[in-house]
Amino acid sequence: MLYGTAKLITEFLEKGEPYGKVKKVYSVNVVYFSLGQGDDYIYQGKLDFRGLHLEDRLGLSIKQQQLFNIQEVYEIFPEYYVIKVNNFNDVAKNTLDEWIYFLKRSQIKEEFTALGLAEAKENLLVDSLSEEERANYLRFMENRRYEISIIESSRSEGRLDGLAEGRQQGIKEGIEQGKQLQNINIARTFKLKGIDIETIAEATGLSKTEIEQL
Repeated sequence: MLYGTAKLITEFLEKGEPYGKVKKVYSVNVVYFSLGQGDDYIYQGKLDFRGLHLEDRLGLSIKQQQLFNIQEVYEIFPEYYVIKVNNFNDVAKNTLDEWIYFLKRSQIKEEFTALGLAEAKENLLVDSLSEEERANYLRFMENRRYEISIIESSRSEGRLDGLAEGRQQGIKEGIEQGKQLQNINIARTFKLKGIDIETIAEATGLSKTEIEQL
């Protein structure tokens, strides 16, 4: 943890730059083993200077606070987080707990709302595919990106040429149809993989009836 943090700091400080350009680093470590002794599942470490005799805290001067736009000394130094996944009791009380649940169980509950979990769920489904199915899926997505780029180019040209509103509406409908086709292809691939219909419906937005008919 210490080596990785130190390396990151030095790599992002260009040669000749002043030390005031050192970036604040947050070191987040997700561990699936017993790292030290402790029953909690999230540990935070901050640097704090204490007087050996008076036991007072070393603070920043007013000028330093203004210069670095911070209030406390620890805001300058790296901050460490250790997430002991195996200590988590599977009860998600906030969005951070939702992510830890995902890291531990490789599952995402329907009621979870943490930012980025929807993308993680789609990636989880893709990772469960065989090598051939994953290759086909990635090839489809690449082709889809190419199609979208053509549509976007057409839309840009339309704006430049002053195309009528009806033409722009047609492009918009074409994009929506393309998204629907993309969801259908994803659903078909997942269905061949044996993934349950409810999960496919949540990931693609298609109805259960539409998926059953594929």
